[in-house]
Amino acid sequence: MRISVAGLIRCMICRTFPNSVPELSFMSIYGQRAQVPGAIIIDGGSGYCKFGWSKYSAPSGRSATFLEFGNIESPMYSRLRHFFSTIYTRMQVKTSTQPIIVSIPICHYDDTESDKAARTQLKDAIHSALFDMNVPAVCAVNQAVLALFAARKVSGIVVNIGFNQTSIVPILYGKVMHQVGVEVVGIGALKLTGFLKEQMQQKNIYFGSLYTVRTLKENLCYVALDYEAELSKDTSASFQIASEGCFTLSEERFKTGEILFQPHIAGVRAMGLQNAVALCMEHCQDAELMVDDSWYKTVVLAGGSACLPGLAERLEKEVCGLLPPCMNNGIRVLPPPYGVDSAWYGAKLIGNLSSFPTSWCVMKKQFRHRSRRKFMW
Repeated sequence: MRISVAGLIRCMICRTFPNSVPELSFMSIYGQRAQVPGAIIIDGGSGYCKFGWSKYSAPSGRSATFLEFGNIESPMYSRLRHFFSTIYTRMQVKTSTQPIIVSIPICHYDDTESDKAARTQLKDAIHSALFDMNVPAVCAVNQAVLALFAARKVSGIVVNIGFNQTSIVPILYGKVMHQVGVEVVGIGALKLTGFLKEQMQQKNIYFGSLYTVRTLKENLCYVALDYEAELSKDTSASFQIASEGCFTLSEERFKTGEILFQPHIAGVRAMGLQNAVALCMEHCQDAELMVDDSWYKTVVLAGGSACLPGLAERLEKEVCGLLPPCMNNGIRVLPPPYGVDSAWYGAKLIGNLSSFPTSWCVMKKQFRHRSRRKFMW
């Protein structure tokens, strides 16, 4: 089975996406839905959900994930059922028509028995909710693995800057290596936006909402290759926001992303991103797995805030400076291959394989049979 899966994954690397991924209107996709075999894709990130059809070049819709889960106090199954039902309603497609590829959130990081059980419980709840909705086949894949696939890699380290925190996830042949260790840094997109807001308030820059601040972060902020040198430069730039006016930022542009490397600037007691990635690489080397010892030297960035210009170059520079010469040769840090939609495109790749859904999905009958055996045991 191991050889078979590895063979399938090698086939995936050979596939390429088109260089351009134009946005399609919902009505354009909806009007042609009967012509599309493929799969439904639902990538429920920690901040935003992307959904659509694998045969099209871009997601057909987006929504705030946390708004779709309903009452957070309700049981996991109920929240998932509500979440998936909402997305299917928005797509206006019957659940029984196509298999689905759904991303599994990056959570329950450790290799302890309790975390293993929590990961199994989450995956079972996803399967149960979807099969109870009459979905014919389900392919549930870790979100970090999907982001890695989008970069046409099957092994490496994914740095996912999520809504509340950043995860550094080692992956070998498409499997998260929990036994090696997933590092977590307590800074995510929310903290970056919040820190930019604080800086703007200190300079009496008035704005209407947090949406304005986030828009400025996405359009003006970047990561400096040399933070100290950047402080002596004139970095002023402006951006116009409809109904809000024109905003001018200077050092706030690069100070915002700098808290990933120097969290203390924002008053956060946490490990810098470069230290967490270097630590993960050291753990990968210490594991002495029977594979090429360079498997962990490709780092793929994922998540909306990972799209900050300059982040990949700065992280590569910092990590190489922390590791001994015998380890830092060949390290590459890649920006998100498809921006905020990288995990969605990783799922698209799977959905368009000739081996899909046969070799990738769990069928309803299989899941029910396995569940009965587990109960009897």
